[in-house]
Amino acid sequence: MKTLRKNIASGAIAPVYFFHGEESFLKEEMTSLLKRHMFTGGEDSAMNTTVLYGQDVTLGEIVSKASGVPMFAKRTLLVVRQFGKHRKPSSKDQQKQHQEQFLRYVAHPAETTVLVLDCDRKDKKELQKSPYRELQTIRTDFPAIKNPDIFAAERAHEQGWEFEPDALKAFSAYMQPSAREIAREIEKLVMYASSRSGEKRITAHDVYECVGISKRYNVFELEKALAAKNLRLCSGISLMIMEQEGGKEGLMNILRYLSTFYLRIWKLHAPGAHERPVSEIANMLGMYGKQEFFAKSYLRYASQFSRRETENAILALQRTDAALKGLEAYPDEKYLLLRLMQDLLSQKAKGKK
Repeated sequence: MKTLRKNIASGAIAPVYFFHGEESFLKEEMTSLLKRHMFTGGEDSAMNTTVLYGQDVTLGEIVSKASGVPMFAKRTLLVVRQFGKHRKPSSKDQQKQHQEQFLRYVAHPAETTVLVLDCDRKDKKELQKSPYRELQTIRTDFPAIKNPDIFAAERAHEQGWEFEPDALKAFSAYMQPSAREIAREIEKLVMYASSRSGEKRITAHDVYECVGISKRYNVFELEKALAAKNLRLCSGISLMIMEQEGGKEGLMNILRYLSTFYLRIWKLHAPGAHERPVSEIANMLGMYGKQEFFAKSYLRYASQFSRRETENAILALQRTDAALKGLEAYPDEKYLLLRLMQDLLSQKAKGKK
């Protein structure tokens, strides 16, 4: 993706692009980048940009539109969103004819058109079928964000800013793995932090103030309370988090964070895990960049929870998740949360589903 950005920015624009994956925000950004480097102004862009939707057009109609002539510009931009849902003609013969016409166009595209085929995620088997198979060499994947911390750190770095380690931990813990949401919050953080003179560094205070995280009632304080085996404090903090973030959504955020927390501790109970260098331990825990700073904290946590306690905690989290998904009746989210805290700190957690 970085190479693609660099090529477009340098003016090396291809005649056909196949954008594939769930992250619509990043695909939209790449399309906007194409516009900026294809057209001299907003009027040229508006006159020579066409957006179609797959369900409304056949492959043959896409080719017909792509073969048009630009108005007062060197090239026209044609974007086909939801390309994977392109309409098929009624007869098999017509389908074959349209597909052959489309593949001929991809092999020899018009010099006056930049065609962007924007497709939601397809499984591997589907990608091996035509016309996707013939688009493999020009495919750029935009998968769902798996590591919000890495994406957030890179996004801030692109704007000349750096997260302090505890700030990145706070930010990524409360962000959904969505490029659109993370990008929006980074913009807010940069604007807020810009009012402060000095180095371009995003602090934990910036995150607390901008993202709306309580300095006292947050998942990091909950983490410490769990390590201290303080049930009363764990219950109080978790209830406040849930109240701040709103019932079910707040509980889901707690589950997401604690699932990562306990899975990392469980990994550290593997034979020989403690003897590895800290950098290797961080990699094993899925902690990269500035997050490696916290690998030592997890080594300490692993010494405070036995393997059995950790496995019971994971089962308790799974049980609560199953209830939230409707697999178990419960009176309200508060009941589920308090039961979870008791199970996490109990040697008798059974993890029923």
